[in-house]
Amino acid sequence: MVNNISGYQYKCEAKKHKIILKQAMLTMGSAGDWCTVESDPGVFTLLIQKFGVKGVQVEELWSINDCIFENLRPVHGLIFLFKYVQHEEPSNPVVTDNRLENIYFAKQVINNACASQAVINMLLNCNHPDVYLGPELTKFKEFTMSFDPYMRGLTLSNSQTIRAAHNSMSRPCLFEFDAKTPSKEEDAYHFISYMPINGRVYELDGLREGPIDHGPVNPGQDWLDIVCPIICTKVNTYLDNEINFSLMALISNRKMVYERKIYYLTEDTRRMQTDEAEQEIRNLQMLIELEDTKMMTYQQELARRTHNYLPFIITLLQILAEAKKLMPMYEKAKERALKRDRNLQA
Repeated sequence: MVNNISGYQYKCEAKKHKIILKQAMLTMGSAGDWCTVESDPGVFTLLIQKFGVKGVQVEELWSINDCIFENLRPVHGLIFLFKYVQHEEPSNPVVTDNRLENIYFAKQVINNACASQAVINMLLNCNHPDVYLGPELTKFKEFTMSFDPYMRGLTLSNSQTIRAAHNSMSRPCLFEFDAKTPSKEEDAYHFISYMPINGRVYELDGLREGPIDHGPVNPGQDWLDIVCPIICTKVNTYLDNEINFSLMALISNRKMVYERKIYYLTEDTRRMQTDEAEQEIRNLQMLIELEDTKMMTYQQELARRTHNYLPFIITLLQILAEAKKLMPMYEKAKERALKRDRNLQA
């Protein structure tokens, strides 16, 4: 940490940070765009893998009652997507003291980066033995840990590796349109994360000045019992017709968890043959097959999501035009659309 180095080292470190800040600000314009990322467990799981992280995956939550977490433990953190409201006051104190030396919090300084920001803030605070950060995020954490939140966010936004991984999850932009002033202000959606750090529950929102402290986790208490009412309160502040929320959990890789259970059950059956243990092993093997199928589906969906279909569409239109079928299909579709509009107005 900066406080533990000598005066000479401190001056050198401060000078190095100023140089990095200046270089980062100069390159912000050339840092490239960050694309929007869908709130999808497959997208987030593959994004984490792109970062080089192993041992974790993301699962979508359809409710936040106690029983939903039983088959997902250990739960390392929660990712929450909601409609962003400007100038909303934090529900609890924002941490700006020396706790930031032991909490990794990067402030968001660039648009559309909140998905990766929420995930990285969680991963770099996760000390569970199941989680392997990999060389890229390990080096990134070591390099930026002594920075302040703004400098961390600036460094993150200029990481070519992180940005490339982030943008690889997005749909391709096939057309460029002239920027137009919208007649109605578009809704903005934002990702934040919740997790326990050093015995307290924190909300990691990159648009804040620091983590929001939601209080201690008492001995024997589940941190999820603290955070679930907080999320419910946040949801209830919106109108009844607002349904655009998404909640996902960062959990240990299920295949790894099941394989570990099989190992311990196998050791037990060697000492004492039991039908229950053998049946449990068969059940776990089925769950592993389901996980393999799910991950294969994630890969297929990502390939479809990121594929450029424009050449296929152009070729199809050319074939239809040459066969003199394009215009009749167009007129028929136009007629159906006009009929639908008339029915709606009636």
